[in-house]
Amino acid sequence: MTTPVIGITMDCEQSGDYSRFPWYSLRANYATAVIRAGGLPVALPHASSLAETYLGLIDGLVITGGDFDIDPSLFGAALRHRKVKTKDERTDFEMAIGKAALERDAPVLGICGGQQLLHVALGGTLIQHIPDEIKGALAHEQPNPRDEAGHDVTIAEGTLLHDIVGVTRMAVNSAHHQAAMEAPAGVVVNAVAADGVIEGIEAPCKRFCLGVQWHPEFAIGDGDVRIFAAFVEAAREYRQEKRTPNGAAVFPPS
Repeated sequence: MTTPVIGITMDCEQSGDYSRFPWYSLRANYATAVIRAGGLPVALPHASSLAETYLGLIDGLVITGGDFDIDPSLFGAALRHRKVKTKDERTDFEMAIGKAALERDAPVLGICGGQQLLHVALGGTLIQHIPDEIKGALAHEQPNPRDEAGHDVTIAEGTLLHDIVGVTRMAVNSAHHQAAMEAPAGVVVNAVAADGVIEGIEAPCKRFCLGVQWHPEFAIGDGDVRIFAAFVEAAREYRQEKRTPNGAAVFPPS
């Protein structure tokens, strides 16, 4: 099978309208975007002990967003903003599988909160609450529906993101109150909003390591579709490299 298998991290809740017991959730358009790009989506339950086993089976990793934040202690912050709320089990899993994927040089796409986790995994820190730290900030938690644009981003030429989308300006949706704070060694900022908030990152030393602060799975523009297409193609190439000359899959021991 040449179709690349794409692992997608899920959100989790302890209880709620769906069940009185813990449950996972994944918005359908994450999977739809992978299928549209030619990949086979697989949802990943939160089991840090299985991170290496998962990575032996998948060819690319999507770290999704969610209505929660990363524990500030993970990026060395002494204080925790009152707006911060965490899902520690989910973050522990995403950090474990994210770092392991980077070590293997497997393709990784971080989306919204997934970009923030990827940024921390690469050694970066975060703005804990944009309205308190960016004077005159845009409405990064846009009031209009998420399947519409909230603001524009400027894309840096010469970056992987620019190579993918082919433009220096894109209209994107926006649903976040935190953001990457700086570019640590090995990380390139590839997109910014008009207020200076970092909207995209990448690690050029990796085969495909891209984070975007918006939600391209909504496909509100051609650039969003191109992001998933490029990611899945990188996963396809990675899959081919993992195979022996006779076509048998090479999976590392779990």
